Amino acid sequence: MNTRRVTRRRILQGAVGAAALAPFGGALTSCAAGTTGDSGAKKKQPAKSATSANNPFGLEKSSSVEAVIFNGGYGYDYVTFATKQVDGKFSTKTKVTPTTQIAQQLQPRFVGGNPPDLIDNSGANQIGFNTIVDQLESLDDLFESNNYEGTKIADTVYPHVKDPGTFSGKFAAMNYAMTVYAVWYSKTLFDQNGWTAPKTWDETIALGEKAKAKGKYLFVWGKEAATYYHTLAMDSAIKEGGPEVRLALENLEPKAWSHPALQQVFKAMETCVKKGYFVPGGAGTQFTSAQAKWSNDQQAILYPSGGWIENEMKKATKAGFTMTGIPEMTVTDSPKMPYESLRSAAGEPFIVPSKAKNSAGGKEILRAMLSKDAATNFSKTRLAPTIVKDTVPSDGFGSSALVSQTSMLSAAGTNVFNYQFGTYYGLNADQLTVWNSFLSGKLDVAGLTKGLQQISDKVANDSSVKKLKVTS
Repeated sequence: MNTRRVTRRRILQGAVGAAALAPFGGALTSCAAGTTGDSGAKKKQPAKSATSANNPFGLEKSSSVEAVIFNGGYGYDYVTFATKQVDGKFSTKTKVTPTTQIAQQLQPRFVGGNPPDLIDNSGANQIGFNTIVDQLESLDDLFESNNYEGTKIADTVYPHVKDPGTFSGKFAAMNYAMTVYAVWYSKTLFDQNGWTAPKTWDETIALGEKAKAKGKYLFVWGKEAATYYHTLAMDSAIKEGGPEVRLALENLEPKAWSHPALQQVFKAMETCVKKGYFVPGGAGTQFTSAQAKWSNDQQAILYPSGGWIENEMKKATKAGFTMTGIPEMTVTDSPKMPYESLRSAAGEPFIVPSKAKNSAGGKEILRAMLSKDAATNFSKTRLAPTIVKDTVPSDGFGSSALVSQTSMLSAAGTNVFNYQFGTYYGLNADQLTVWNSFLSGKLDVAGLTKGLQQISDKVANDSSVKKLKVTS
């Protein structure tokens, strides 16, 4: 594939270029992470055992395995749970390293040709897939293998779970957690105040006034998670304007961000900013501290996020909060897609680098994670579903948030959508700059639109970047 290969020399060129780019170009350039393995050192590969149904990847007994896991909303101990199973089965020694600096720590290792055996390439600092997809193992054989209960993995997972990690036909990333994107609130607080969860932006703005009368804010944001409002805006506009909005964004079309549906959502958000419905100072606030102003202090009453939010804020949530999710708001009460429509897709992309010392070990950890025991453990302890079916009971392990995710998915039916362009091109860091400025009131709708379009155009006009072509 013609992905953007980048050597040490090219990263240095990118760093110089980034210093000259203002205000939106730096992170896009510096995010490039490919490698030709130009350090030249050939790594000693551990001898592989013969493959079998019980050892489909030929993992060598007593070998060492290294995993680097994004330490975000889901933590990383669910991976440790699986590695203990692998180590017990194969007498291996697995080292699991948590981090929030995926790109910063692993770009040099891709360049040096010594990446770890398993990576959860997630979070604000994930590596853009367009830069590394040709340096990753295909995971088709993982889904063709049996889990630890002896059932073919492909027969145990939800439909289309390969799609978010398939780039130009290559299944290169196994997205483990089923994520529902929604707007979250305390049902207890709403019931106490007689508030109704809003369905449209007009209702949302009206709710903002009611919250203000109670000395509360409508929304809150933190600097590393400002793009949660980017997701909310896109999902809201896609529901309002239909799939044509999504396709224009996915295919980096000129003026895609000027679509009327997006502009209407941006203007509604701008109204919220101007009316003072956001807790001030988000651009200087660490994101979990900001989120606690919603979940614990209840200064703000709504928060857009993925289904990981309950687990992420487990230790900073007010007693009796009754965390509940609703589909993202539409502009009108007659959108092109039903209000119940959702963005939902498998998330937390796990990858196995081709030049890893022990790629068999990386795949074996994934096989263990996809077994019922480990998948159930994830859902029970993280309060979120995985791509493995039938691991969440009807009471959601006592989680109101997990029950509402199941209810929203049921109500959405086939009206579930997703998009890949942000993850594929690694745009989040650049978009964060724009959104922090907009939510702080330093950019208006025109400035937000210009900034987001510049980020898309920069990728669209770069002939070295392999483009996704999305048609449906």
